[in-house]
Amino acid sequence: MQSSAKIIIIGGGVMGCSLIYHLCKQGHTDVVLLEKGELTSGSTWHAAGQITHSVSHYSLARMAAYGTELYPRLEDETGQSCSWHGIGSLRIAYTQDEVDWIKYTLSVGKGLGHEMEIVYPERIAELHPFYNLDGVKAALYTPHDGHVDPAGVAFALAKGARMMGGSVIRQNRVTGISREGGGFIVHTEQGDIEAAMVVNAGGTFARQIGEWLGLDLPIANMLHHYLITDTVPEFVELENELPVIRDDSQVSGYIRMEQNSGLIGIYEKANVTSVWDDGTPWESENELFEPDYDRIMPWLENALERMPILADRGIKSVVHGAITHPPDGNMLLGPSGLKNFWLCCGSQVGIAWGPGAGKYLAQWMINGAADVSMRSFDPRRFGARMDDEYRIEKAKEDYLLRHEIPYPHLDRPRLRPSHSKRSPLYALLKEKGAVYEDIYGWERPFWYAVDGVDQKHIESFRRSALFDIVGNEVRGMRAHAGIADLTAFSKIEISGVGAESYLDRVQSNKVPQNTGSITLTYLMMNNGRIEGEATIVKLGENHYYLVYAAVREEALLNWMQEEVQTDESVDFKNVSEDYGVIMLAGPASRKILAECTGADLDNRSFRWLSVQHIAIAGVANVRALRVTYTGELGWELHVPMASMLEVYNALMSTSLSANIVHIGSATLNSVRMEKAYRSGQEITNEVTISEANVTRFSRDSGFQGSEKTLEPTSRWVLAYLQLDEPATGAVFCDPLGSESVWHKGVSAGQISSGGYGYDQGKYLAFAYITPGLNYPGTELEVLVMGELRRAVIVEQCVYDPQNLLPRSD
Repeated sequence: MQSSAKIIIIGGGVMGCSLIYHLCKQGHTDVVLLEKGELTSGSTWHAAGQITHSVSHYSLARMAAYGTELYPRLEDETGQSCSWHGIGSLRIAYTQDEVDWIKYTLSVGKGLGHEMEIVYPERIAELHPFYNLDGVKAALYTPHDGHVDPAGVAFALAKGARMMGGSVIRQNRVTGISREGGGFIVHTEQGDIEAAMVVNAGGTFARQIGEWLGLDLPIANMLHHYLITDTVPEFVELENELPVIRDDSQVSGYIRMEQNSGLIGIYEKANVTSVWDDGTPWESENELFEPDYDRIMPWLENALERMPILADRGIKSVVHGAITHPPDGNMLLGPSGLKNFWLCCGSQVGIAWGPGAGKYLAQWMINGAADVSMRSFDPRRFGARMDDEYRIEKAKEDYLLRHEIPYPHLDRPRLRPSHSKRSPLYALLKEKGAVYEDIYGWERPFWYAVDGVDQKHIESFRRSALFDIVGNEVRGMRAHAGIADLTAFSKIEISGVGAESYLDRVQSNKVPQNTGSITLTYLMMNNGRIEGEATIVKLGENHYYLVYAAVREEALLNWMQEEVQTDESVDFKNVSEDYGVIMLAGPASRKILAECTGADLDNRSFRWLSVQHIAIAGVANVRALRVTYTGELGWELHVPMASMLEVYNALMSTSLSANIVHIGSATLNSVRMEKAYRSGQEITNEVTISEANVTRFSRDSGFQGSEKTLEPTSRWVLAYLQLDEPATGAVFCDPLGSESVWHKGVSAGQISSGGYGYDQGKYLAFAYITPGLNYPGTELEVLVMGELRRAVIVEQCVYDPQNLLPRSD
């Protein structure tokens, strides 16, 4: 065994094997994969092995599609059998909500070039004559889906890596990891290996591997059944294998052929079970658990009713094994927060996601960014109070949602707010109707309920009760004033003698020069991609205050710390939980605030895009930023957390406070769209400043990655669209993000985000499109709910394009 390697991967399941294969594909062959037993002997070997294009998450859709491209060719490339069965699949829809979901998925997939179509009972019966179609409205047919032999796939990936020069070592358990300078020493049963980078691809063992370096990974192991029947005579007579059935409503799982038998997989929707809560036994190999028929019986009975030819067949084998689940269902894929220690674990469907996970993580590790947005998978995305109860209960919640409709505003309420971060205004605003959303563990008001409307009323792919609620919040703020609890921001202080020169290097805009000045900017990677968006406030000489999206708190802080060079003296202080934020915006905001402070608030004394420390209702040192996300006159008041209630009560007790409306983040999304303000859906690791169309926030040179990020766009560019309203009598559905954009019948891009513009009375959206089409007035079409909807490119924001309101005196 070699004594050193540039990269060591711990774990020989499909995730680890995919990563070593793709690292070698990129020419980085000084890689060692260590597996304690045989390859796939954890969870991979007992996977059902399916992969589908029926995915409505944009990045996952690209990953899944890549798997269907890789698996058929892997056998030819390596000589190792993968047993690819490209038989297609059908996702069944019984209700209108399910039909809406598959139509949304259709738009995402069609834009990516995936072959799929909505089919109806007559065609479903042709494709699968043995399925009971009582009550079925439609199905999403994806003809290039399939299934593979899980072990064969992992063996082929490992063999391909070895053929390219990588090393795969089996029967050698890693027993610990030590830090050594900037690298690691990996301790194994066969000796130590030094490494510059280590990747945890440990599957069900991943938490224990992370603990060696002080990490507490939010993963739990959930038990899942699939059953294989005796031979089905009707299958023996078939010339071609039937497509896989995915029945979320009745079966809560999948049904397919396994040679001439039936295979039924069930994700039960009650009494779910976790295992190895205190750690997976190191001696565990190829382990299965006794079947629990009582737990799955209601859905098994439904499956047999839906597939009657299986009802009289015996069960010849049951696979009841452990699968990892993170709190939100997405993989832990990316930096761990500990420099050069990466995560490639927490995958609940490794066969489907593994190829793409390995490909794009390899890009991230080697190039500094992947070619798809990895925000949803970044392991540093969790901000709630982490303990065993949280990781286990949230994993159970995720398991229960595995075959539920992924509504746009789907709530995950388990262990909220007990494990959440809450501002001092939480209870008071809840009494006023605040409906909260989870943002990096913070409880943030999403909207304010009226007339008995609750969360279930807004879970829809169509315009819901939320449409009118947000409209009223928007109108109330613009007519008078709106107040919002925006405590869920990341807030970082940067200081030290090297602070100014450091910021000058790592971000695109000019560093604010005068104390009290504010700059809106982008943090830049050396490769020209955007790492993040931030507001920089100069508090004093070499003392700055950065504000950015809550969900990026740890990730961006981690990145900024790692960007500090050895000759730079820069200190970081995370004050996110030291300050709450109250936003006050609207034409009456100055008069309201003036009744609470002795500070002069006119334009001469307090200019737009500046900050002052002011006293409000006796609370000193409130950082008042004259900037809002609303396009209105207003302030963000960054208040010492313990004083939030006093400041809020003062603002709500003036002579003008009676007409203040409380607004949530749903309203902020609407008004930011009318101002054409970008969000995290637009600003990702995929894009450059030129592509995001934000060159006005950039210098011409002088910062890292400047030459690459300012190059003319060739892949895509961000466009601002205004959509026509649906025709009279049509279903009112709006783009949610990731829908496909078309030009003269050709796919031209994807929606990144959008929101209804109540001032214009039309829906607005951002989309990354073919650069040659990005001219004002260009007509496009957006595929929404199965119908093409006309859209036109707009040159500038549709609300107050001269930006007079925020600067008004």
